[in-house]
Amino acid sequence: MIPDDQVRLSQMAPGGGCAAKIGPGTLQGILEQLPRFSDENLLVGIETSDDGAVYRISEDLALIQTLDFFPPMVDDPRLFGQIAAANALSDIYAMGGEPKVALNIVAWPNCVNPAILGKILEGGAEKVKEAGAVLAGGHSIQDDVPKYGLSVTGFVDPRRMYTNCGARSGDVLLLTKPLGTGLVNTAVKAGMASEQAEREVLRVMTELNRQAAELLKSCEVHACTDVTGFGLAGHGAEMGGGSGVTLEISLEKLPVQREAAEYASMGLVPEGSYRNREFLKDQVQVRTNVPWAEDLFFDPQTSGGLLVSVSPEAAEMLVKAGAEKGMEDPFRIIGRVKEKEGPWSVILIG
Repeated sequence: MIPDDQVRLSQMAPGGGCAAKIGPGTLQGILEQLPRFSDENLLVGIETSDDGAVYRISEDLALIQTLDFFPPMVDDPRLFGQIAAANALSDIYAMGGEPKVALNIVAWPNCVNPAILGKILEGGAEKVKEAGAVLAGGHSIQDDVPKYGLSVTGFVDPRRMYTNCGARSGDVLLLTKPLGTGLVNTAVKAGMASEQAEREVLRVMTELNRQAAELLKSCEVHACTDVTGFGLAGHGAEMGGGSGVTLEISLEKLPVQREAAEYASMGLVPEGSYRNREFLKDQVQVRTNVPWAEDLFFDPQTSGGLLVSVSPEAAEMLVKAGAEKGMEDPFRIIGRVKEKEGPWSVILIG
């Protein structure tokens, strides 16, 4: 048994958080081989790379199901539990639903005190409770690398659910949380991040997207997704490609976490960023000479914010409402949706 004071969770896996995702190219190749299921009540399946599956129960009720887990990117077990839970719950918010029931998913090494796992589960339970859902059980296995997450079921009116493929030319693009969690977490793991940067990234990753999701209910949302392991570029490409449009995003309007650009300039870039960049090279164009722009754009986020496509009028209302509510990470206008430009699903301008 490893002594408790020598356990560094973030050092027990080569990649932590959503940066540990299978690369998008590899994943796409796997999914293309899977059989397709036909059911008139399956409203959202695997075809659109959406945040969760949606199954209609009645005219005004559908279930959203999602599952997310990953290895640690922080050493504090309670914080790791909170981050993993917030990340899983986010998929329900991104589809316009309300989380209702969650189940724990656990992989744990025999050489680490199970009391540390207990703290992880406590952190996860805190976020489930904050979301207004209930934790009803789970499943655990032994593994050399610790992993934690949730399977979450949410409710949504199928007439009001969001997908990632309804963006319209003329829409305005909004983003909530600042970018850079992959870059900052890489710096933290290397022992090169400042205390201020570490505090900010922890705040961002543990924050639920609940308040933003509540405000979205007051307007018509054309498309929505949360920004996680494939970065803003990857999840934006899913939205643009699925909608048959091009997203034009302005670098100068992007919210950026403290010191993330500095760490990118130092080469503290997570491996997932390079996988994202390689897969998206034929879908995403970067039109800026800012040295760190691509590193930020392709940076894998953990428990990231919501990317939303709405009308200009709705965007103005959401920006104002977020400011009035005192949201710590309010809606920010980051770009626009336009007619398809060549092969590009997303263009970053500087």
